[in-house]
Amino acid sequence: MKTLKNWTLSHTDNQQVVLNVEGRHQMSIYVLEPEMFRVAVKREGHFTLDRTWGIAPEQDVPWEGRARDSLEGFSLPGFTLEEGDQTLTIATDVLKVTVHQPLWLEWHHRLDNGEWAPLACDRPTSAYLMNPHGDGVAHYQRRMADDRYYGLGEKAGDLMRNGKRYEMRNLDAMGYNAASTDPLYKHIPFSITRRPDASFGIYYDNLSSSWLDFGNELDNYHLPYRRWEAQCGDIDYYFFVGQRVLDVTKAFVRLTGKTLFGPKWSLGYSGSTMYYTDAPDAQNQLMNFIRLCEEHQIPCDSFQLSSGYTSINNKRYVFNWNYDKVPQPKVMSQAFADAGMHLAANIKPCLLQDHPRYQEVAQQGLFIQDSESDTPERSVFWDDEGSHLDFTNPKTIRWWQNGVTTQLLEMGIGSTWNDNNEYEIWDGEARCHGFGQPVAIKHIRPVMPLLMMRASMEAQQKFAPEKRPYLISRSGSAGMQRYVQTWSGDNRTSWQNLRYNIRMGLGMSLSGLYNLGHDVGGFSGDKPDAELFVRWVQNGVMHPRFTIHSWNDDHTVNEPWMYPAATPAIRSAIELRYRLMPYFYTLLWQAHADDEPMLRPTFLDHEHDEQTFAECDDFLLGRDLLVASVVEPGQRERKVWLPDNTTGWYDYYTGQWYSGGQWIVLDAPLETLPLLVRAGAGLPHSERLGYVDTREDDQRELRLYPLQGPGVTCGMLFEDDGESWGYQTGNALWLNWEMRCDSTCINLCLTPKGDYQPAWKTLKITLPAGESRQLLINGEPADHWQR
Repeated sequence: MKTLKNWTLSHTDNQQVVLNVEGRHQMSIYVLEPEMFRVAVKREGHFTLDRTWGIAPEQDVPWEGRARDSLEGFSLPGFTLEEGDQTLTIATDVLKVTVHQPLWLEWHHRLDNGEWAPLACDRPTSAYLMNPHGDGVAHYQRRMADDRYYGLGEKAGDLMRNGKRYEMRNLDAMGYNAASTDPLYKHIPFSITRRPDASFGIYYDNLSSSWLDFGNELDNYHLPYRRWEAQCGDIDYYFFVGQRVLDVTKAFVRLTGKTLFGPKWSLGYSGSTMYYTDAPDAQNQLMNFIRLCEEHQIPCDSFQLSSGYTSINNKRYVFNWNYDKVPQPKVMSQAFADAGMHLAANIKPCLLQDHPRYQEVAQQGLFIQDSESDTPERSVFWDDEGSHLDFTNPKTIRWWQNGVTTQLLEMGIGSTWNDNNEYEIWDGEARCHGFGQPVAIKHIRPVMPLLMMRASMEAQQKFAPEKRPYLISRSGSAGMQRYVQTWSGDNRTSWQNLRYNIRMGLGMSLSGLYNLGHDVGGFSGDKPDAELFVRWVQNGVMHPRFTIHSWNDDHTVNEPWMYPAATPAIRSAIELRYRLMPYFYTLLWQAHADDEPMLRPTFLDHEHDEQTFAECDDFLLGRDLLVASVVEPGQRERKVWLPDNTTGWYDYYTGQWYSGGQWIVLDAPLETLPLLVRAGAGLPHSERLGYVDTREDDQRELRLYPLQGPGVTCGMLFEDDGESWGYQTGNALWLNWEMRCDSTCINLCLTPKGDYQPAWKTLKITLPAGESRQLLINGEPADHWQR
């Protein structure tokens, strides 16, 4: 690739500054927000791909993509422009960038005292590279000694990315190692750099396969650097600053689209296994799951039908029911509904070459086309070859939505599980319809799963417009949070994967994927032993998505009752999740409404505490619940660092208070997941339920964890009917609370808002054991509150 060196100022307007680079190319520096700039290089004055599907600052993008030149949704503040000798400086009140000659950019941010401080800069030698004869672009930045790198979505290994190289290429990494396997399923080239006085994010809006290096590579001829390189497409990145890492994560979600607010039941336990639907008597196996949940008193809200229900001779054919295995789909669906369980069915975007409808689809031109002939592309897929559906073709979208409607929704299956959608098409030049503007798959591979899930979602919305949709997708790109809940794919059973899936989930959450989880117990390999299974379930119930899913090598099934002696511990963990359902649901609301991550590394709320940046197995669920999962065999005590929050922490079970900023050791018998609660918090609880049913959920408790000294804290409880759009017109309950503590009194002020009347009429208020101060509610002595 050739280095871009020489530039001149071309022109400027109230949105951007445009440079002429090497007399052939254009670099546009857009000022989008006071704290967000965009840098885009147009090869020969034009974008290679003139559309984007990832940028959605106010509303979803059109099906055909958002025009890459569009600046809709940004405030476009004023900026200053200063020309110097061989430099150009563009600044807002918050952020400024200096363009140097030869071409490299230097970033500063404004401190509270008004001074400008260095934030980041490109490598002064060869910062921007482009292949003049075709594909390939790269961007190099300086790597500073005190940088900490995070993000990149779904990645293996430690949460901090320093010293590693990663590849963005959607891949079906079945049986991966969560400590080392790369690449994986998702494409999110977004990184967070945490520096001592600020943090910044960079999102490369490029959908081709790419590589990001954070210090793995060294070159004697250059200062230490970090690198982004893409197979093809454009250099087009968003640079934004935040005082905290949290600010950067939230800004990225606002940039790429808000988190879908799914139904409440989607936070319940979801059963799944390949074994049931692969069995010749699949319907009997599935119906037996309902009976076993009742027999073992396991709360459950949904079940995911693996793809075996579509099989012909052990191969899988989307939208094809195997009526020998499942002779009565509607009867089966009704049985699950009667048990309070929702069904989500697995669907795949590739038709095997002997699919009963393959020729029909090929004749309609609904597949991605081979690069050298007028035939569908062929790729390896599930033990055969097949052709991938082209979701940039409106006819394909209609065909898919008809399949979702007639083969699933009308069968009583209300949700879709969009799976195996990595689009492993090795012919990079394979042709996509592109909504009338043909484009090679190499430019938009991750867009295909994004459009697939959107097609499924809109089919569900049309079929049941009064209900909020629920979908799952394994693959995708930035912006997929607008449509789906996701998970970390087909992990392998091991203690190591339990540990590193925690880090993987936190990395996804920092990258905007808030509604996530893992295959609890491990998807592939040997079945987990009883201890590992218990610990995996205890960890899993503290993630937004909780699914036990498996395809064990020995044909066993990961089920809550698989080890009778361990079943009480499994049941207890799942019951704990259901008691905390009001807290989970409030977190989901805050993720949607306020862009707050549900899973949080401990440093996210305690950046002043250096110890919280150390790699660990702890995480926060919301701001208030510290989860200390046990991830080592035989461990019956758990050493935990309590983040220094000035207020302290309570043991969830005993109510004992500890000051922050210290190590403690908690008992961790096999039956117990160590949990701590931030002092000043209030955790809403429900009674035990068999499944989410707002009509029967008639008990509510707010457990207060008061400050030891004087101070004020606040929080919220969100309630609605759990599935409609009523909250948009005020038919919900936002119960805001404020807790004022002093040496003698705890004064709780409750302020309801909204029209919704929950099944519970009385709110029970409880305090930790040993708390002797008087409790006042809205200024009156009381221990209950009634609307």
